[in-house]
Amino acid sequence: MAFWRRGGLRARLFLAHVIVIVAGAVTLFVVTLVTAPTLHDRLMAAVLGPGHTVAQNPDMAAMEQATSAIFQTATQQALLLSGGAAILVAVVVSLLISARIVTPVRHMLAASRRIAAGHYAERVPAQGADELAALAAQFNTMARELEATEQRRVALIGDVAHELRTPLSTIAGYIEGVLDGVVLPSDETWALMQDEVGRLVRLVRDLQELSRAEAKQIALHPSPMACASLIAQAVARLAPQYAEKGVDLVVAAPADLPTIEVDPDRMLQVLVNLLGNALRATSAGGRVAATAQHTDEAVIVTVADTGIGIDAAHLPHLFERFYRVDPARSRGLGGHGIGLTISKSLVEAHGGQIWAASDGLGAGATFGFTLPVRQP
Repeated sequence: MAFWRRGGLRARLFLAHVIVIVAGAVTLFVVTLVTAPTLHDRLMAAVLGPGHTVAQNPDMAAMEQATSAIFQTATQQALLLSGGAAILVAVVVSLLISARIVTPVRHMLAASRRIAAGHYAERVPAQGADELAALAAQFNTMARELEATEQRRVALIGDVAHELRTPLSTIAGYIEGVLDGVVLPSDETWALMQDEVGRLVRLVRDLQELSRAEAKQIALHPSPMACASLIAQAVARLAPQYAEKGVDLVVAAPADLPTIEVDPDRMLQVLVNLLGNALRATSAGGRVAATAQHTDEAVIVTVADTGIGIDAAHLPHLFERFYRVDPARSRGLGGHGIGLTISKSLVEAHGGQIWAASDGLGAGATFGFTLPVRQP
């Protein structure tokens, strides 16, 4: 029988309850049998008076002995009856309690086996407010995270396949056209093929960077640096692109910003990514503001644009790999949906946090991150 299998949790709980019941019953019997005669004699002496002795009244002595014997017999029988009834009730209650404790655990065990087999939609009932209910709720949270991770893994495979398929199909088409004589092997043809090869190289490089970032294996070379100087370098790198598109780029970085200790190249990568995303999201005549402020513990850098904005449903997923608010638009602009994921890993590797905010479509968006202040 499954209940009695060796080492079963329910069997061990029931055995523990039985041991407690037996210990309590033995204690009750022993204490009652030891103390009952003494208490009986004291009560009889109190009823008959302090001057009463057996020698003064032989008839009373015989009655007292008979009463004492009857009392002891009745006490033993009452203990046997009440003890047996109490033990029976306690055993039944122990069975019910052990089943109530073990059943949720068995549900979680069965669900965990199904999840291990790949059925990530499994959930267990989480009712009540005790520790088992909290454990079940946490188990469901873990299952949801595993399901979401599996969905992201499947989506990742599909996205990588798509990203590889597009340039490879283009290259294959040009090669086939050259071999068939349909496309002339001109400099323009080789340039187009080189562009597609460049897309593949960038994708592979981004994937390698993403893999190292998520594995916390990016080597950092921190050094003291002024935050204003870091922002100025990023702005200088993208200023021609802003001017070409006709988007105003405003910088507000006070000169008294505290020193931060970061890897300049990596943080420049983060800033360029945020400023580049803001540029792509903002049409001509728009405005992007890069600002910096500080508290006693951290420097806060924000990049705010007046662009297309982001729907609230997309905000929690922006830093997931290959996630795009508008997949068609992002692919057309050459993005892979990896930059924000890498930026998040880089900021967190420096001990900071990154976030995104938007009031909705057409209201622009703000991306920001914090970096800890370098302590003297």
